[in-house]
Amino acid sequence: MSEAQTDLRGFRLLVVEDEYILATELTHALEGEGVEVIGPASCVKDALELLATQDKIDGAVLDINLRGHKVYPIAETLRRRSVPFVFTTGYEAWIIPEVYQDVPRLEKPVDTRALARLISKRANETSGKT
Repeated sequence: MSEAQTDLRGFRLLVVEDEYILATELTHALEGEGVEVIGPASCVKDALELLATQDKIDGAVLDINLRGHKVYPIAETLRRRSVPFVFTTGYEAWIIPEVYQDVPRLEKPVDTRALARLISKRANETSGKT
């Protein structure tokens, strides 16, 4: 995959992560790549409120477990809006519900290069530019 295909400059990404240090590191890494980070949000309620106020979101990075609550209501909202997303987690793939088996999963700590490739690929799939 070429550099142009993984370039996230100008992307607006929602970051949902409840671990402060991981959220901060991920936010700084993404901003360093030219991404406008929405959030980070640390709980389902805050993330849904952010989604309600944002017209343009190019993608999202979702931690599956947020203080004991699953991120799936956010994932459903993103799907309805045709916004691509990836999961970040320490969980094994089998724990993710079948309806989300097509969603890429990155293990923590997140490799931002792998994240850039996945978000770019998902954005191209969503826009029909495969």
